[in-house]
Amino acid sequence: MRQLIVNADDLGLTVGVNRAIREAHTDGIVTSATVMASGAAFEDAVEVARSMPGLSVGCHVVLVDGAPVSKHGSIQSLLANRSAQPERFYSRVSAVAARAVFGRLDPDQLVSEIVAQVQKIQSTGVQVTHLDTHKHTHIFPQILRALVRAARICGVPAVRNPFVPARSLRPRQFSRRPGLWKRYGQVRMLRSFAAQFHDKMKRAGLATPDGVVGVIETGSFDRALLCQALADLPEGTWELVCHPGYDDADLSASHTRLLASRDQERQLLTSPELRQFLNEEGIQMISYHEFAEQVTANR
Repeated sequence: MRQLIVNADDLGLTVGVNRAIREAHTDGIVTSATVMASGAAFEDAVEVARSMPGLSVGCHVVLVDGAPVSKHGSIQSLLANRSAQPERFYSRVSAVAARAVFGRLDPDQLVSEIVAQVQKIQSTGVQVTHLDTHKHTHIFPQILRALVRAARICGVPAVRNPFVPARSLRPRQFSRRPGLWKRYGQVRMLRSFAAQFHDKMKRAGLATPDGVVGVIETGSFDRALLCQALADLPEGTWELVCHPGYDDADLSASHTRLLASRDQERQLLTSPELRQFLNEEGIQMISYHEFAEQVTANR
């Protein structure tokens, strides 16, 4: 059996992104979404989440290219203190990666900030069913350890597996997509952390899918690429990472690199042809809440 969680990232980024995620759930294949606790449209995101009880809602933990929820003085090791915006996180994932790899992020400050983001969502009455991270920073072991601790403190049962299946890393799949080669190389190199991830999840007792698709193709998805990735899914439970939205003035002001591509993903995720393709492939749609319940029942 092949099961697919379709998770829309960045709920709370803008009102237009929230509206697109609502449409992609009610009229499309999105089963889950993750909220940015410090997003400009957080309050609207909470209302969207409350209005859709069938949508599993998680926390999209932001530790790069964003603002913290905690008081700045309590998480100094996480902030870009020498930049033009010293009260924000580092803007580049490479800077966060370097600090994580060399142990320059204070572990307790990491846990404190992640817990603060999760609890901000929980305080609204919205159940947080899973965690993932902006730019997939929990690929790095130091951040993963903090994320696991925070999940256990907050009672969150599931965490995104940020690693792409080996079958999706065949070079021929991207031979006609030279714009994706850099990201392909990065994702392939970072698979070296995959074994540690699986071991950590097992020991922590947290549910996690078998991996993700859509990471390499972020910002470049079209129907052909998506259908190819889905057709290649092995048996198991997998997560499709997506970013639907409306390319409006608010989105441009948010400084995200994903603009027109969000419109394209919204249209693709709500297309009857994509749902028909999933039915023909025998891929069962599932939410993070349902997945966590399955894992618990099978223990």
